[in-house]
Amino acid sequence: MKHIQTIIRKEWEDAMRNKMVFYVVVLVPLFMVILPIVLLYLMGHLPISESDMQELGRALNSPLFQGMQPEEAMQSVMTSNMLVLFLMMPIMVPVTIAAYSIVGEKVQRSLEPLLATPVSTTELLLGKGIAAALPGVLTTWIAYGIFLIFAWFLAASPRVFGIFINPMWLVALFVLAPLLTIMAVNFGLIISSRVSDPRSAEQLGALIVLPLMLLFIGGLSGFIPLDSRTFWVTSILVAVTDVVLVYFAVVLFQRETILTRWK
Repeated sequence: MKHIQTIIRKEWEDAMRNKMVFYVVVLVPLFMVILPIVLLYLMGHLPISESDMQELGRALNSPLFQGMQPEEAMQSVMTSNMLVLFLMMPIMVPVTIAAYSIVGEKVQRSLEPLLATPVSTTELLLGKGIAAALPGVLTTWIAYGIFLIFAWFLAASPRVFGIFINPMWLVALFVLAPLLTIMAVNFGLIISSRVSDPRSAEQLGALIVLPLMLLFIGGLSGFIPLDSRTFWVTSILVAVTDVVLVYFAVVLFQRETILTRWK
């Protein structure tokens, strides 16, 4: 555990020295928690017409929103669509840290001494993985807590606030979010071990957000129902993906090959 703790501490120190990583860790969660709060406020104060209600279309067919007043329905549906933003945090934050992790060591010329230490590959990857995963999960849960505080005051009714602590949200944030974090970390480690430039690693790491954007767009358009079933199915698919990525992260991380290829 001492080896792992040392690696975690070193990873966080290195990450905070990188401006790109610092901005993603701090500014991205801040933006993604402010946006749904502002939307919740606006939907509670702007006039709502019949055409606005018609645009909600399929979303109103969900049992969660049936029987609501227009203001309640607009707040509930539009803000629930922003739930996907909370799922981007446990991806963007860890993948940025993980993608910089190994290639950053090479740029700082600390990779060779690190790989020459008695630290095992398992300890090394576990330490780097935890260092990248913890900020992603914690910022997501903290952002969700901040959102709930504001939602308590801004929600049009207790029923609207109840939507935000519905099992749909809880499954997404406490089951799917950690699984997405594991996926992002291992994807980032794989990229970081194969490229030789930090910017390339960060740019390639950002591609992992694209599948989640499909869920976001599908939810907004009403083609993908945002409910507990959708998030449970997504969680199972992501869990299977995690197993595959963990395997490849270990297989592709060859200490001797990395040193030889980058010399």
